[in-house]
Amino acid sequence: MSGHGAAQPMTARRSGPLTGRAEVPGDKSISHRALILGAMAVGETRITGLLEGQDVLDTAKAMRAFGAEVTQHGPGQWSVHGVGVGGFSEPADVIDCGNSGTGVRLLMGCMATTGLTVTFTGDASLRKRPMGRVTEPLALFGARAYGRKGGRLPMTVVGAADPVPVRYAVPVPSAQVKSAVLLAGLNAPGQTVVIEREPTRDHSERMLRGFGAELTVEETPEGHVITLTGQPELRPQAVAVPRDPSSAAFPVCAALIVEGSDILVPGVSRNPTRDGLYVTLLEMGADIAFENPREEGGEPVADLRVRASALTGVEVPPERAPSMIDEYPVLAVVAAFAEGRTVMRGVKELRVKESDRIDAMARGLEACGVRVEEDEDTLIVHGMGAGAVPGGAVCATHIDHRIAMSFLVLGMAAKAEVSVDDGSPIATSFPAFVGLMRGLGAELALG
Repeated sequence: MSGHGAAQPMTARRSGPLTGRAEVPGDKSISHRALILGAMAVGETRITGLLEGQDVLDTAKAMRAFGAEVTQHGPGQWSVHGVGVGGFSEPADVIDCGNSGTGVRLLMGCMATTGLTVTFTGDASLRKRPMGRVTEPLALFGARAYGRKGGRLPMTVVGAADPVPVRYAVPVPSAQVKSAVLLAGLNAPGQTVVIEREPTRDHSERMLRGFGAELTVEETPEGHVITLTGQPELRPQAVAVPRDPSSAAFPVCAALIVEGSDILVPGVSRNPTRDGLYVTLLEMGADIAFENPREEGGEPVADLRVRASALTGVEVPPERAPSMIDEYPVLAVVAAFAEGRTVMRGVKELRVKESDRIDAMARGLEACGVRVEEDEDTLIVHGMGAGAVPGGAVCATHIDHRIAMSFLVLGMAAKAEVSVDDGSPIATSFPAFVGLMRGLGAELALG
């Protein structure tokens, strides 16, 4: 069973201007999906720019356990020899997904209609996260799940030997749930339909089409209706993974709040279902230019030129939450350096991420001298203005990579240094974070 190793404290100190080029890693969401769909295609899929964080490496290991041949050829260069839809073998051991909620939920989806029996586990953080939101719709196909109290890992999923197609309305905006249902629908006969009241990130739909699945999307009075025709033969692809907008958020936000900064972040995905943070930052007065717009791997991308900015607090509408759910922690940090208050509504999904991110950010910001208000679905940060945040705290990360990176960004612009109790989870999504930020001029120390 996965566990969490020794804690690695880290400290960020007030930095001089951040300058240079920030080559952030490949998109985590697309990397997971490229490996999974490559394993479900017939033939060889070639992937460039794959994120080699631990979350994605755990998904690659799982695909090998399901019978696909997954090979690394160089940094970011991978190939997958797939076994076809319905061609998975039963793993000989437990599938350990480490810290990855995306990984475990997508993997449950892709095996739920195969007739296999698979046991999943993860690290201490992942074992606290609810899986019922995925196992409930997968049960409609005929799959069964047996886990700990509250639908938590470790969990054994018995796939449906004779699956049926489903029609499922997603109760809360969740790209993970939507994607799990669509992946399960690949090996079910007929048409599987997923209905979203609010559209979520659409990487699965884009990539399924790219691999040759018959999939349509339409807007109806019911909402966003996605229809997938089951049992296709997926075609192997060449997948160029764009750079991750969620990882780019950290150098971008650091440059906005560290006086005198001017950085370039090349090749970042501008997928409109992932763009909420950047829309919000522009509303706050951020100096961000989107240069050289183009398409890579079926995704719109651009180079981001970011300069330090005088920012003003805003109200972030709740309907924007699905397009920026992973970026609220670092937005809360930016909000602390803005003038006036920033109100983030519709964010209750943050309470069931790698940690309760609303509580983690609220307690850490308070420890750094920032006034915060919260309720179950809202986080309000009372900004103190550029350079005015006291800092001087040790913030708890709760085994959460985004909490760790967010408070280190805060320390780069606060009056006094800010430490995190454990920066080791950063490796799950952004293993190059420390080196990249130091390369821009950030004062970051281990220990």
